[in-house]
Amino acid sequence: MSIRQVLGSLNLGSIRGFLMSRYHGKGAGRKLYPPVSMLKAQLLKHLRRIPSDRRLALLLKRNKRDAKACGFRRKTPSHGLFTQFRHRLGRDGYEKVFSMLLGQLVKGGAVKGEVVALDGTAIKAYSQRSLDNKTGKSDYEARVGRGRRGFTLGYKVHAACCTSSELPLAFKVAPCNMNEKRFTKPLLKKLKGVGISFETVLADAQYDSSKVRETVREYGAEPVIPYRKNSKIKHALKVGHNFVVHGTKRLVNLFRKRVSIERVFGRAKEWLLLDHLRVRGLEQAFIHACLSFSAMLVVALTAVKQHKPQLIRSIKYYATQ
Repeated sequence: MSIRQVLGSLNLGSIRGFLMSRYHGKGAGRKLYPPVSMLKAQLLKHLRRIPSDRRLALLLKRNKRDAKACGFRRKTPSHGLFTQFRHRLGRDGYEKVFSMLLGQLVKGGAVKGEVVALDGTAIKAYSQRSLDNKTGKSDYEARVGRGRRGFTLGYKVHAACCTSSELPLAFKVAPCNMNEKRFTKPLLKKLKGVGISFETVLADAQYDSSKVRETVREYGAEPVIPYRKNSKIKHALKVGHNFVVHGTKRLVNLFRKRVSIERVFGRAKEWLLLDHLRVRGLEQAFIHACLSFSAMLVVALTAVKQHKPQLIRSIKYYATQ
């Protein structure tokens, strides 16, 4: 099934009313493009890995089949209208779209979220560093922080995923210099808000803190987080040399599922433009990450609709045909 068929079969009926509420219903004004079509076009951008709104507008103008799959008829929007649409929908609007898509997967049983994994990943800002070597020259909200390979200027995406389905459940975006521990409670609160009844929370040694463990227990879940190497707690879960995990067999087997969050970030970066940031500002960075994760959920919804649960993570299967 091609991306055109995926977008054509995507049911956004429950979202249509919410999108229309972002536009005024009375008074003068130019006839608007269908908001659902605008949203589908932005999902198309991430699924096809189109680097910019300008390239997206050009593709829709030249490729009538892609334009029709999004829901455009004769005319297609200019690149500036996609920028306006993002500002009109806003951070809360995109987050609500993500929650609606996730809710459909939870309702269909594809996502259970009994065991969740937490982690963060850095994305490079669309800016050079300023002279103070702490902020961005053209992106004032970006900060210098630890990335995968040393220090980088950008933002960090903090996310929680379901370890069984390997799909994102909740996420936050913050400047790159903010510690992961600060986002444990907001992420768990979001999970409860969307109806995820998690029983176990997995995280790496970066989350090693008595406060983090206490927060997880407050939500009625078991924290599976490695202690530091110098900890004197007997039979404690620890990560030793060459990332060999030590501890009781049950905890070790649970902790090994934490790799699911790494796979979520890997697919989002390789296939859905997560690390290809071409907008500036914290809100726009959040929207960019939200579209990447929403596109991942769209693929999963398509696989569920086709009764092919084994393909809920196969972005390549749907994006390259």
